[in-house]
Amino acid sequence: MITAIVLIHAEAARIPETAQALADIDGVAEVYSCAGDVDLIAIVRVRDHEQIADVVTGRVNKTPGVIRTDTHIAFKSYARADVEAGFSIGEE
Repeated sequence: MITAIVLIHAEAARIPETAQALADIDGVAEVYSCAGDVDLIAIVRVRDHEQIADVVTGRVNKTPGVIRTDTHIAFKSYARADVEAGFSIGEE
C-alpha cells in the first residue's frame, strides 16, 4: 500500500464542501481541515504509483474548490504504538 499526503489550498468559502467531495473520492482515506499554510490535508492510500496519479491529478486537482496541491509520498509510517512495541519486546 502506498500512502500520499496531499496538502491542499482551497477556496475559503468552499472548504467544507470541498473537503466532503475529496473524502468521497476512492483512494482518499481521510481529509482534515487545518490551520496553517494549507486549508486541507488529504491522506491517499492506493496500491500503486499509477493510482496516485489518477487520484491526485485526475480527481483531487479537479475537485471544485481546489486551488492547488502539493503531494508527498510516504516511505515509512511511524506511530506511537509501533515505537512502544519496539521498546517492550521481551518485557512481560
